Amino acid sequence: MNLGQRVHTVPVVGGGLIPTNDAAISGGMAFLTGELEKRDPRLLEPLSSVTWMRDIVSKTGGGWVDFTSNQFIDYATTGGNENGIIGGATNDIPIIQANTSKDLYKVFVFANILKVPFVDQQKLQNIGHNLDEILDKGIRTNYNKSIDNIVYTGVPAASVYGLVNNPYITAAAVPAGADGKTQWAFKTPDEILNDINQVMTATWADSEYDLTGMANHILIPPIQYTYITSTKVSMAADKSILQYLLDNNIGKNQGVDLAIVPSRWCTGAGIGGKDRMVAYVNDEDRVNFDLTVPLSRVMTQPNVTAMSYLTAYAAQIGQVKVLYTQCARYADGI
Repeated sequence: MNLGQRVHTVPVVGGGLIPTNDAAISGGMAFLTGELEKRDPRLLEPLSSVTWMRDIVSKTGGGWVDFTSNQFIDYATTGGNENGIIGGATNDIPIIQANTSKDLYKVFVFANILKVPFVDQQKLQNIGHNLDEILDKGIRTNYNKSIDNIVYTGVPAASVYGLVNNPYITAAAVPAGADGKTQWAFKTPDEILNDINQVMTATWADSEYDLTGMANHILIPPIQYTYITSTKVSMAADKSILQYLLDNNIGKNQGVDLAIVPSRWCTGAGIGGKDRMVAYVNDEDRVNFDLTVPLSRVMTQPNVTAMSYLTAYAAQIGQVKVLYTQCARYADGI
């Protein structure tokens, strides 16, 4: 049976003919195999998590600088009458005084170079992909992950710290529960609520009971977050421990809207490698950081010897500024 294939006869020395199949058929089958392939045009990128936008306010603008600064002011009175309450014949009237100070914060330069080989760019265009766009996405992913690192852990080698490891924020172990353990997995919902209320009350008291200083944002490790989200308060209730905490914390009836969110940076961040709960006021007036220069293409040039285009990307990222350390608190061992 021929099956539709063309057959040629090739003469040989000494007489006779040798039948041969068309040599193009193998290439044709390879072509058909490629045509029958269902190709997903998407490029599947690596899995990654960036959460700094949720947990801190960024202040943009300012241009290329070495430092950012904040001005602080303290008030005091002189004299023996600190309250300023006087009688008809007193001359002990306090005099108000103000003391100003300035804090400096470091700014780091972020830079990456995008290299696009000319030949590779032309090849990828034949299949509908742009190498420049692919590498641009990679740089922006790297940029956001660099911000994440600085926001949560800082650059300890440069004495710069983040949200979870600031040595100027008070850190203490949570009390043990009825089972004699501090971990939330062994505590009752009321004992977990007590841990939350203790850190919130501590920030409130240290802020002279100013409600704007009471912690309204709490970071906990993902494992603990999963536990309080998936575990009910009791067998007879349909409310999770997380919802119970949000409904019954000390700030609820005082207008403080508490947020409890998972953060992988809290895992092992406490003293002795214990899991840490980070409580603070998520507000620009209490905690923020600067993005003085957003990520930008600053220059592009061809490289003839390498047959490629080089593009420099640059940005500036400031350190986390905890403006009032009394508005934040660490609780370890959860």
